[in-house]
Amino acid sequence: MILIDARAAARPELGGVERWARETATGLPERSPDRYVAVRPPRALAHRAGHAWEQTVLPALAVRRGARLILCPANLAPVASRRTAVVIHDAAALRGPSWYSAAFVAWQRAVMPVIARRARLVVTVSEFSRAEIAELLGVEATVVPGGVDARFNARADPEPAKAALGLKRPYVLTVASRTARKNLAVLDAAAARLAPHGIDVVAAGGDRPQFRAEGGRDALRELGHVPDEHLPGLYAGAEAFVLPSLYEGFGLTVLEAMASGTPVVAADRAALPETCGGAALLVDPTDPTSVADAIDRALGDPAPLRAAGLQQAARFSWDRTMDELDAALRGCLVTTGVA
Repeated sequence: MILIDARAAARPELGGVERWARETATGLPERSPDRYVAVRPPRALAHRAGHAWEQTVLPALAVRRGARLILCPANLAPVASRRTAVVIHDAAALRGPSWYSAAFVAWQRAVMPVIARRARLVVTVSEFSRAEIAELLGVEATVVPGGVDARFNARADPEPAKAALGLKRPYVLTVASRTARKNLAVLDAAAARLAPHGIDVVAAGGDRPQFRAEGGRDALRELGHVPDEHLPGLYAGAEAFVLPSLYEGFGLTVLEAMASGTPVVAADRAALPETCGGAALLVDPTDPTSVADAIDRALGDPAPLRAAGLQQAARFSWDRTMDELDAALRGCLVTTGVA
């Protein structure tokens, strides 16, 4: 039996890591209920208060239940255990420590190398992140890309989301937490340019306590945390989607936008070119004018980007992700001889 650490699945936020955790905690047990069991702490322990649960209670529970492996899908795992399989989405805290709080960086620097080297299997989400992990942590990882839920599609009705969020004008959308790494302040120039034409630039996403906050963003319309049920309609109703992030291990939101039939503009950095696969306009995220120009191009000729995006997003599904993850875990049990 493989025990799944579902601590991140208990969080109210829905970033890429949380989406992965939720899909893993439900998808693998549905496929093989005799092989996988997900365990969740109380929601109060989903964030920093839950580190002690993850480091002490989880491995003890694995021993009591006779688990052959502990699958940890959200970057961290019990340091003392040598029967872990961990999904490390990126090495952002090691590559860009200025994006995070000092305490978070210190914790990541202390535990991430140990977790990676003791794990029986390290999985990551892109070739970019595989190279980062090899360079910064000194281990080889197996690549299993994330997926797109079928709820994200061009037929999703945008009207309930628009009504709930008070969106009465056409809008360009970004979905990202309010943190420096996401670089959303660069969109102020685009927002100022589009406002006279009756188009808003709206940002969906809440704060993250371990990330450094970002200044600027004066011209953006901030939606804050958006309930999961409104996200498909929010994507489908957008005139375009933009993600100017300085670092992404995968960039799940660009695929969700593509699957929704929305043209995408994305940064030409980190994993985003790999994930977009030629189906987005890629731009230097440090140049506000270039970002605004790319959004103008996407709005002026959306049809080719819509078609390419739908084709690219169709390559990714959570069914495929779970199949590949299950195969990697079964292979790990065989090759490492975990009894």
